[in-house]
Amino acid sequence: MITDKAQIDSRKRNSVNENTLPEILFITSYPPRECGIATYSQDLITALNEKFGQSVKIRICPLESENEKHSYSDEIKYVLTTDDAESYTGLIQNINNSPNIQLVLIQHEFGLFKNDDYFNQFLYALTKPVVIVFHTVLPHPNEAFQLKVQQLNDAAESIIVMTHSSAEILTRDYGVAPEKITIISHGTHLVKHMDKDALKEKYNVSGKKILSTFGLISSGKSIETSLNALPAIIKEHPDILFLIIGKTHPSVIKEQGEQYRKMLEDKIEALGIQEYVQFKNSFLPLPQLLEYLQLTDIYLFTSKDPNQAVSGTFSYAISCGCPVVCTPIPHAVEVIKDNAGIKIDFGNSKQLAEAVNRLLNDEHLMQSLSSNSLHRMASTTWENSALAHASLLEQITHNKISLCYTMPEIKLHHVKNMTTNFGIIQFSKMNLPDIDSGYTLDDNARALIAVCMYYEMTHDDETLRLINTYFKFIKYCQQPEGYFLNYVNDEKKFTSENNSANLADANGRAIWALGFMISMQDILPESLIFEAEDVMQHALVTINKIHSTRAMGFIIKGLYYHNLHHETEKDISVIKELANRLVQMYKHESDKDWNWFESYLTYANSLLSEAMICAWLATNEPIYKEIAKSSFDFLLSLTYKKDTLQVISNKTWLHRGENPIKETSNAAGGEQPIDVAYTILALSKFHDVFQDDGYLNKMEMSFNWFLGNNHLNQIIYNPCTGGCYDGLEENYVNLNQGAESTISYLIARLTVEQALNKEQKSIPYSIRSKKRHYLALNEYH
Repeated sequence: MITDKAQIDSRKRNSVNENTLPEILFITSYPPRECGIATYSQDLITALNEKFGQSVKIRICPLESENEKHSYSDEIKYVLTTDDAESYTGLIQNINNSPNIQLVLIQHEFGLFKNDDYFNQFLYALTKPVVIVFHTVLPHPNEAFQLKVQQLNDAAESIIVMTHSSAEILTRDYGVAPEKITIISHGTHLVKHMDKDALKEKYNVSGKKILSTFGLISSGKSIETSLNALPAIIKEHPDILFLIIGKTHPSVIKEQGEQYRKMLEDKIEALGIQEYVQFKNSFLPLPQLLEYLQLTDIYLFTSKDPNQAVSGTFSYAISCGCPVVCTPIPHAVEVIKDNAGIKIDFGNSKQLAEAVNRLLNDEHLMQSLSSNSLHRMASTTWENSALAHASLLEQITHNKISLCYTMPEIKLHHVKNMTTNFGIIQFSKMNLPDIDSGYTLDDNARALIAVCMYYEMTHDDETLRLINTYFKFIKYCQQPEGYFLNYVNDEKKFTSENNSANLADANGRAIWALGFMISMQDILPESLIFEAEDVMQHALVTINKIHSTRAMGFIIKGLYYHNLHHETEKDISVIKELANRLVQMYKHESDKDWNWFESYLTYANSLLSEAMICAWLATNEPIYKEIAKSSFDFLLSLTYKKDTLQVISNKTWLHRGENPIKETSNAAGGEQPIDVAYTILALSKFHDVFQDDGYLNKMEMSFNWFLGNNHLNQIIYNPCTGGCYDGLEENYVNLNQGAESTISYLIARLTVEQALNKEQKSIPYSIRSKKRHYLALNEYH
């Protein structure tokens, strides 16, 4: 577990000296060397630096041989020549004599270290703990090979493998203790999903059904299996195009030249399928590769090695949402179970053709496989891989490495993508806005609050356009009687849902948003404030009819903010009326074991305590402050387990007398970003009032829920899109990034920034100066 003590301590530091940070040394092949492990290590190191770069320094020791040398950047302090005994000796001395290196992590592949004797002597001479990552685990070894692996095991503090199959083989065939093995799946890239047809047009393949495979080409990929299947596929689908993406593997070039590629070219000609196959003979930059995978209709993985433990190319393809047809290497079998892909036998072109034709004839099946695979691979993103590695490395070093999260930059990318000139769209499919879902007053009210907070911090002129858009939507929803409707379709018409749904909460949120916006009258255009004032006064005519508990909380907050600059007896009178209702509810329901307003906890619970503290700030009535604190502290006692926030599940709620927090491994799921955001807002307000650092520390813990400190140890905020996933369930994360969740994250992120700025201390997770933070705020285009 990544401790929040590290984050709390880090807030006390005004700067971080990188020269004193604890170090992890990666010994691995590394770019510019071209191989799968080099790419894997680069991606993992990038993720670790982005997640935890403030609290640990990653050092890299690339591998090379006398016959293969590369040039590296100045940041590379060590290089290991794997067939040179003196190179091993020198590296031993550097590692053992370094006060900063706390752990050595070795990416291992058989044959990568040229001399087994040199390598073993090196491992046993190290005085720092060693973790070995096995990229290949071979079953049924002979006695000599078994001994080789056992010697590596004896030298290592821990072993990482990427599949359950590999872990089982290590235990069964090599006698490795299960508790010594950690399974961390091969990482995958977060992808900003794009329109497939637009990508096909970009790469001049419009109107084609795209089959593809990629990677450094060698005979082990058995691309001929796909080529032999093409005639049968073309017969049913003459609009297909097979893309073979990647250059020939450098080691194959050295030993065999382009012999394998030439064989493929000859086969294409012999089969008469030249117009249906294209080679992309280059090592594509990652962004371009991910676009090719996104325009792919079916990905073909035809490795002929049954002992290939893991495939990075397979992982990348399936994480881009490609329906896959694959041979049964252990990694693929684990991933595609439960309808996430189609398995074929090794070298079986007939099965491949049948599988591809079946998919191309069934669009629903293709979409189902794509959706299942995306959710299956969500836990394997490089960000989540970094979280898993970080937790293990902390344990092994006995907290000599104490990791804290790096605060993400504030981005409006996804908010802007979700926003039309009418308002913010309600739902998205992954990160693609779903205009068919229409709009809601709820989302636009929340969005208005978020962008007002952002504008207050940045004074960015473009944000005024968003403020105006969301405000105009609120005004559009207001009816002649003063109340608001909530649901609007994509044609800007109010839907029938408004006739059946309870609109009280939506009306309360609108008043909160309007009051919050009006409180910024010193920085917003005067005409906009006058217009908002008119809308709010018209809305207040009907609030006496509202008795929903949370709607009353929202209204109290709106009136509190509205009252900050021009205090009125009317505002105070309404605040008291609503707060007194909450007081009576609290007195009726609370007892010595249950300090709450209702006999159950549902959604937006912290809102009620925050509303009471706002009522006290507006009126100075002591009972409001007393109930605010007792109720909020009670709520916090039910929603924090050690250093992790677990908000009330929307699947079960929590009734008086029930067990408040389930064990992490048995969490019910149904945790919503909006409830985390409400918790952070309340914690910030309570810290302002009571100046208790306990509230500030819990606010940081709460925000870390978005970054991975939750019961699944997975990210909820997507730094690639700037969106936030729609929910944390029992066993998975809902990958859609709708308006509610994305705005909730943004409000939480801005609240943490504001709170820490009030402390006049550095951001707790980052070594960047305040000036750089403010510059970063504008880097959202």
